[in-house]
Amino acid sequence: MTRVPARVPDAMTPQRDGWRPGSGDDRQPIVAPAGVRIVMDLRPLQAPHRAPLTAEYLEQLLSALDADPREGESFAFLLALDLDDPTAQWSNLQVIGRRLLPPTRLLRSGALTVDPFLLRGASIGSGWRAERGGAAGSVYHAAAGALPIASGIPVVASLLDLAPWQLPDAWQKGRAAKFGQRLRARLLKDAAAVIVPSRSAGADARRLLHVRQAALRIVALAPRSSFRPSAAASAPAERDRLGLAERYAVYEGRFDARHDLDTLLDALAALAAEPSPSGVPADAWPPRIAVVGASPDDRAEISRAASRAGVGESLVYAQGLDDARLAALVAGARFLVQPVVSDAAGTSAMEALAAGVPVVASNVGALPEIIGPAGIVVEPGDARRLAVALRAAWSDDRLLAGLRAATSERPAASRTWADVARETRAIWAEAARHAPML
Repeated sequence: MTRVPARVPDAMTPQRDGWRPGSGDDRQPIVAPAGVRIVMDLRPLQAPHRAPLTAEYLEQLLSALDADPREGESFAFLLALDLDDPTAQWSNLQVIGRRLLPPTRLLRSGALTVDPFLLRGASIGSGWRAERGGAAGSVYHAAAGALPIASGIPVVASLLDLAPWQLPDAWQKGRAAKFGQRLRARLLKDAAAVIVPSRSAGADARRLLHVRQAALRIVALAPRSSFRPSAAASAPAERDRLGLAERYAVYEGRFDARHDLDTLLDALAALAAEPSPSGVPADAWPPRIAVVGASPDDRAEISRAASRAGVGESLVYAQGLDDARLAALVAGARFLVQPVVSDAAGTSAMEALAAGVPVVASNVGALPEIIGPAGIVVEPGDARRLAVALRAAWSDDRLLAGLRAATSERPAASRTWADVARETRAIWAEAARHAPML
C-alpha cells in the first residue's frame, strides 16, 4: 500500500495555452484569434453506451463552448443517419452543416478501417472559405476512435484512451481490429496536434504510438459541475433508496478489460474472512460498495463474478442516475475505489476528489498524478495490498480525515470545462494557422 507523495506532478496543474510537454520554461502562450471552423464526428453522442468517456467529453466540451460563443467560430457536425440528432441543445453554436453518415458501427472492428475514408469524404468542403465567414481557418477535431485519412485540413485528435494499444490482446483480436488500430496509430502520427489528458498519457502515446513530441498537447479533463462537496447534502436520500448504511464506498466501472475487477473481488473476499476492525460496528463489516456507471450487461457480468468470489452481498448496484444523483451518492461515500489496469484520463477519480471524497486506486496511468496525497494507490493485480488499503480507508477515521483534507488542494477541486474549452480553442487556433486557404 502506497500513499502518493505530494511531489508527484499534477496532470491538471494549470499550464499556459498550447503547452508542449518537454518544451522547457520558456513556453509562450498562444493567443486565440476570433474563431476557427471545426469539423467534428459526433456519432459517440448518438450512442453514448458504446464509448461513455468520448460521449461525456464531447457533451461537456460542446456545452462549455456553447456557454461562451466566439465570433467567427463555426461547426460542421458529422452524424449517423439512423440515430437521433443530439445537437439542437447547443443553440449558441453556429452550425454551418450536418452531414449524415451510414451506420458503420454495424461493421464492428471493421469500422476502424472504413471510417477513415468515409470521414475524409464527409469532411471535404466543410472548411471551404471559412475565412470569409470570419474564421481564422479550419480544423478537423477527432475525438472518436477513427480519424480521417488525408482530410485536406489539419487534424487535432483527442486521445482519451490508450487501452487499445496497452491491452492489445483485448482490443486487437482478429485481423480487422489489428489493422484498424494500426491504421489509427499511423493517422495519429500525422495529426497536427494530439491532445492527451495527462502527462502519463503523453508518455504512453510517445512510447506506444510514436506520436511526435512536437504534436503533443496536454489538456486535462474536468469534473462535471455537480461534483462538489455540497452534493453530500443529498446523499442520505440516495443511500436510503439503495438500502445502504451510512458507511459505504463507490466503485465506478464497466465490465471490460480496463478494469481490474478480479483483484477488487479477491480483496473483498479476503476482508470478508477477517474480523471487524476495532471501532467498526459489526453491521458495517465487511465493506459494502455501490457500483455505478455499469450498463445492464455489465451488471450481470459483475454480479456473476461477485457470486463466484463469494462477495455478492458486498455489492449494491445503482443504475440510471442523472449527474446530480450520481454526484450525491459519490459525495456521501467514504471513498471511491478504482482498481484498473489502464486509465489515461482518470475522470472517475477526478470527480470524486472534486466532491471531497478520497480515492483508493491502482498505480496506473493518470491516477497517481490526479490523486496525489488525497488517496492511496496500490500496484494493479495485488489483491492483498488492495485489501490492506480498503481496510485502512474503511476503518481509520484519522487517516480518512487527512485524505479528505487533501482533496480540496487537488486541481480537480477548481478545474472546469470552461478551462478545457479555452485550452482546446487555443490548440485549434494554432493548428488552423497552418491550414491551406480553401
